[in-house]
Amino acid sequence: MEEVLKLTEPDQAYCWATHTGAEIDLLILKHGRRYGIEMKHQDAPRMTPSMRIALADLRLDHLTVLYPGSRSYTLTERVSVVPLAELAAGDPSVVLPRARRTRPRRARRDR
Repeated sequence: MEEVLKLTEPDQAYCWATHTGAEIDLLILKHGRRYGIEMKHQDAPRMTPSMRIALADLRLDHLTVLYPGSRSYTLTERVSVVPLAELAAGDPSVVLPRARRTRPRRARRDR
């Protein structure tokens, strides 16, 4: 978790949990975007109820699952699984990808 914080230099960072048991390891706010980081010690992480709840309740732009495996893959449009080795390469976009806008932009009016 410390390595993620050093690499991403977030504006704000939190651990997040609900009273009903849903949780993600790290919520990062950076440049007006919301990112979730989940750390799993599994061979092939899958979507969990906690991830679904965090995506909806926190309106995450993206959720990254870090794991000790060797290949990256996508679980959904806003959830990716990334090997820890890629984090060690030092590229912050590994855990803070440029997320697509989920809210429509307001139309500009010319005067």
